[in-house]
Amino acid sequence: MYGTRGVGAWAAAAVGAAVLLAGCSSAGGGGAKDDGGAGITQRPKSSDPFWVNPDGNAARQVAAYEKAGRTAEADRIRRIAEQPTGEWIGPENPEAEARGFTEAARKADRTAILVLYNVPHRDCGQFSQGGAADGDAYRAWIDGVARGIGDRHATVVLEPDAVLHMVDGCTPSRFHEERYDLLEGAVTTLTALKNTTVYLDAGNPGWQHPDQIFQPLQRAGVDRADGFAVNVSNFYSTQDAIAYGKQLSAKIGGKHFVIDTSRNGNGPYTQGDPGQRWCNPPGRALGEAPTTRTADPLVDAYLWVKRPGESDGSCKGGPKAGEWWAAYALGLTGAGI
Repeated sequence: MYGTRGVGAWAAAAVGAAVLLAGCSSAGGGGAKDDGGAGITQRPKSSDPFWVNPDGNAARQVAAYEKAGRTAEADRIRRIAEQPTGEWIGPENPEAEARGFTEAARKADRTAILVLYNVPHRDCGQFSQGGAADGDAYRAWIDGVARGIGDRHATVVLEPDAVLHMVDGCTPSRFHEERYDLLEGAVTTLTALKNTTVYLDAGNPGWQHPDQIFQPLQRAGVDRADGFAVNVSNFYSTQDAIAYGKQLSAKIGGKHFVIDTSRNGNGPYTQGDPGQRWCNPPGRALGEAPTTRTADPLVDAYLWVKRPGESDGSCKGGPKAGEWWAAYALGLTGAGI
């Protein structure tokens, strides 16, 4: 229950563009070019091997602001647009989307970051509720993702919340056995790919103790994954995320992990309803830029899994989960990366 996920995929580009144009219109800006038009390039591969999408929502916002002559805002959003972020694969065309992102990444000699978030009964009926209709549909979806990736390079963050929500009781117990089976199957399918690394989501430092999740992670197949992911879509500091991850790693054979640093520059929000602090909290900031040069040898990378500027859900004045929210994106750029 710590956040919601973005709209993924090529198919969602039209949705993102429509949301962006509406936002620019209301803010007095112009429309974005179909090709993004923001001149976004890749980061140095030596420290950041991940693919930057030159036509993401942030890039489109940069182009719109520049067209409107709003150079200050464009420069601030460019700090988001120039970083690699997770591409959330949608439910309808997983093979085509995975292929499109990984092919684009290969052409740029980079690795695509893919986020898979489609397990049945996801998010316990909250802002990002949904997922595959049933187990068979999910298996077919995973197979489609795998075909789309093929032998191209991909880093996959697998099913944010899926294990956590079984442990905390948010997902009803009658769904647990199937979910474990689906996650284990997804790990097996994806790790069989030649150039794909898989990190199973493992919660965040503000949750509970690693003692409560390490065995469920093992049941879900983390032993066969390349590692686990920490702080996805959340705001806990990198230092706290490393401490949590190292405690958990010690219980599951020294597994490595990745940390979502997309919005953790100011740490977590501590005001208001504790149950809603994760949802579009004010006063947050971008965290460390994505890189494989981290502060601990167990941490394979800092990633921007959650795309900064996309809403957590319809709270605190935000649009629905995954939609671009320019005002929030600007707020995140108030502190340095």
